[in-house]
Amino acid sequence: MKTVSFSIRPFREVMDDLAKTFEAVRSGATIPKRPREEVGFTSLEAARNFLTRERLALLHAIRNRHPNSIYELAKMTGRDLKNVQEDIRILERHGLVEVTKHPRGNRKVKVPRVPFKEITLRIAI
Repeated sequence: MKTVSFSIRPFREVMDDLAKTFEAVRSGATIPKRPREEVGFTSLEAARNFLTRERLALLHAIRNRHPNSIYELAKMTGRDLKNVQEDIRILERHGLVEVTKHPRGNRKVKVPRVPFKEITLRIAI
């Protein structure tokens, strides 16, 4: 299992990196594709707004209790299904949750999985 890093860097640094990458692509350089193992933020407040107490509880429940569906996850955590579905979509979009469809009866259910065991926080100073 891997570790996901949350990094907090000033907006100017992020934009400088983006400009360098854009220039490299424009000049024809090949940019290596790396798996997403880092989620970047420009402030500590943005990181706090993303990784809420509820989303962290979902990650913990998925990792430790292995729910067989998002519905089961909502029941485990005592949360409304629609809110859990939205949080799972957000976490999935950022690579913190993987959702696969598994057959169950005449339909398929979405099963969440957390592909890492810890989150680290790196803050540029």
